[in-house]
Amino acid sequence: QVQLVESGGGLVQPGGSLGLSCAASGFRFSGYAMSWYRQGPGKEREMVARITSTDGSTNYADSVKGRFTISRDNAKNTVYLQMNSLKPEDTAVYYCKADRRAIRSEYWGQGTQVTVSS
Repeated sequence: QVQLVESGGGLVQPGGSLGLSCAASGFRFSGYAMSWYRQGPGKEREMVARITSTDGSTNYADSVKGRFTISRDNAKNTVYLQMNSLKPEDTAVYYCKADRRAIRSEYWGQGTQVTVSS
């Protein structure tokens, strides 16, 4: 049974930091690229950050470059998102996604709420 379980969300003040984790099980984690997406109130879901399965290269949405860092630990089947200098516009439900385009396989987590507010 495939599972992606996000954790670490919560309420944080503007300028603060928060770290998200996504624990994977039920599939070969090391063979999948991992991404974080988010969906803010009244907005479409957007990609925030992605890390490949091959060389660990990363890419980020322009809105989070320099503030967010994605990383993965294949030994722990976990992907992380470190978020610094948070802004109110970062408020959203954050989702973890695993994908392996060669076989058109993807999985989604249930999401974790991040609220940036004073």
